[in-house]
Amino acid sequence: MTVNTMIPWWRPDVGAEEREALSRVVDSNYLNEGEVTTEFEQRAAALFGARHAVATTSGTTAIFLALTGLGVGRGHEVIVPDVTFIATANAVTLTGATPVLVDVDPHTLTIDPDRLACAVTPRTRAVVPVHISGRAAAMARVLGIAARHGIVVVEDAAEALLSAHEGRSLGTFGAAGCFSFSPNKTVTTGQGGLVVTDDESLAVRLRELKDQGRAERGTGGNDVHPVIGYNFKLTNLQAAVGLAQIEKLTARVTRLRQIYRAYNAGLADVDGIRVLPFDVDRGESPQWVDAVADDRDALVDRLLQRGMHCRPFWFPIHSQRPYFRSDADFPVSSSLMPKAVWLPSAFQLTDADVSLVCDEIRRFYGARS
Repeated sequence: MTVNTMIPWWRPDVGAEEREALSRVVDSNYLNEGEVTTEFEQRAAALFGARHAVATTSGTTAIFLALTGLGVGRGHEVIVPDVTFIATANAVTLTGATPVLVDVDPHTLTIDPDRLACAVTPRTRAVVPVHISGRAAAMARVLGIAARHGIVVVEDAAEALLSAHEGRSLGTFGAAGCFSFSPNKTVTTGQGGLVVTDDESLAVRLRELKDQGRAERGTGGNDVHPVIGYNFKLTNLQAAVGLAQIEKLTARVTRLRQIYRAYNAGLADVDGIRVLPFDVDRGESPQWVDAVADDRDALVDRLLQRGMHCRPFWFPIHSQRPYFRSDADFPVSSSLMPKAVWLPSAFQLTDADVSLVCDEIRRFYGARS
C-alpha cells in the first residue's frame, strides 16, 4: 500500500490565532522584548508551577544562562549524557566549562545515574540531565548524587513541555529547568527558550545576563549596567506567537499521549522493534514517540517510500568531532543510537495514520522473518 499524502514525523501548526496576536504587536509598534514577553513568561511560569520564568532566544542559550547564573565557568566540569542534541554540550562549552559525557540507561536513553556518580571529580560543578522525548530522567537518584557532591542540577527539559514526573512538571526539580520553543516542539515561537526557577536571586541574575547586565528592562539610553550581560532577549513578536500556542498546549499534549498509546499497543508484539516507555498515566507526555529498531535505516527508507516520515536519532555526542571519544567508553549509546528512531509523531496524526504506520512496520518485520 502507498500512502498518497505524507504522514509527517512532525509538523508545526500556526494559524489564525497566531496571526491575530502578531497583528496586535505590529499595531502597537513595539516589536522588541516588552510587556508581551513578560506576559508569556508569567503564563509559562504558572503552567510549569515555577515561581520565575525568564525567556531567551533558544533552548541552547537557556542552558547557557542557567549554568552561568549558577556560577559555572572556566575550569569547571559539567556532566552531560551522551544521548542528547549536541546543543546541550555546546551550551556547557559556551560557559567556558568542559562537558563530561557519560553513557545512558538502555531502557530510557536518559543519563545513567551510576555512570554519573563515577564521573564526578573535584572540578565538577553541575550536571545536566536530559528528559529525552519528554521521558523523565531518574531525577531522585540524580538529585541525590548531586546533593552528596555539592553540585547543581540544571534540567534540559527542551523536549518535556507539560510532561510531569512524581506530580511535578519536569524542569522544576533542579535549581533551574530549560525549555525550547523551536519549530519541532509542542509550542513554538520560531526560535526561543525559557529558564524556570524558584530561586529569586538566580532569576535576577538570569535577567542581568540576558539583557546587557540590566536586571530590569532598560531604555537603551542612560541605563545603569552594574554587571556584564549579553543580548538574549525574546521579542514581543515571538512571545505573541507563544501565547497563542500555549492556548493549544493541553489539547496537543492529550493527543500526543493518545498517539503513544496507539503505537505502544499496535507494535507490542512485533519482533524487531521496541517502543520506548512513557508513564503517560502518571503525567509523562511524549514530545515524540521513540523506538529502538533492528535494521533501522532500512525501516526508515521503507516507511519514507510509503509516505511515512521518520527521524533517526542523533549520533552520540562522543562520536561528533568537537567531543570525540572512543566508543568503548559508551557501550549503550554506541550500540543503541544506530537503532533508535522517532516514529511519525505529529499531533495532527489521526488514528488511521498511526494504524497505517503500524501495519507497514509489521509488514517490514514480517518480511524479514
